Amino acid sequence: MDAMTDSVSQRLSRFDTAQRVPHPRIEQFQVKGFISPELCAELIRLIDLGRRPSTIADANGDDYFRTSETCDLDANETAVKELEARFFSLNGIDPKYGEPVQGQRYDVGQEFKAHTDYFTPGGADFEKFCAESGQRTWTFMIYLNEVEAGGATRFKVIKKSFQPETGKLVCWNNARPDGSVNPATLHHGMKVRKGVKYVITKWYREREWPW
Repeated sequence: MDAMTDSVSQRLSRFDTAQRVPHPRIEQFQVKGFISPELCAELIRLIDLGRRPSTIADANGDDYFRTSETCDLDANETAVKELEARFFSLNGIDPKYGEPVQGQRYDVGQEFKAHTDYFTPGGADFEKFCAESGQRTWTFMIYLNEVEAGGATRFKVIKKSFQPETGKLVCWNNARPDGSVNPATLHHGMKVRKGVKYVITKWYREREWPW
C-alpha cells in the first residue's frame, strides 16, 4: 500500500486544480469542477433509477446511523465508464483495485453519522469485508449537485467541512504514513435541511477487487 499511496499523493499534488488540505493528521485533497454538470446530471439519473436503502457494516445498534439511499452503478453504463476514466487520469490507481462505483441520495433529514470508511481491525465483520481484497486505501467522493441547505461533509477531528458543489471532488487517504488506519478521517454526512443531495463514492483496496 505504501508505494500506491506515494504515487497517488504525488499525482494529486501535480494536478493543477487539486488543493491539499493543510493539516498534518490527514492526507486530503479537493478538486473543484472535477466532472462536468452534464456528467453529474446523467449520474443523478442513474442513481434515481437504481436507488435502495443504504446499509452499513456496523451501525452500533443505531437504526438511524445511515438514512440515505444507495445505488450500485453499472460499470457498463457510458457515464460510469467516463467517470472511471476521469478517476484513473487523476489518481493513477489500477482500476482492478477499485470497488464498483456507488451513488448516494440524501433527502431532507437524511444523513450518515460520523464514521470512517476503513473497516476497524477486530470490529464487526472485519474478516468478512477485508479477507479477500484487504483494507480500503483511498476514498474519492464527488458532489453531483448543490443543496439548498445542509448536507455538508464534516471532518470532526481536523475541523474541516466541505459544502456540496456540483462536480467537486473530495478525496483522502484512509491510512496513516505507517499504513495503519487513520482515525482523523472520521467524517459526518450532515443532514440535508432543504433540497436533495447526490454523491458519488469510489473506494480503493489494498488488493484486487474480485470482479
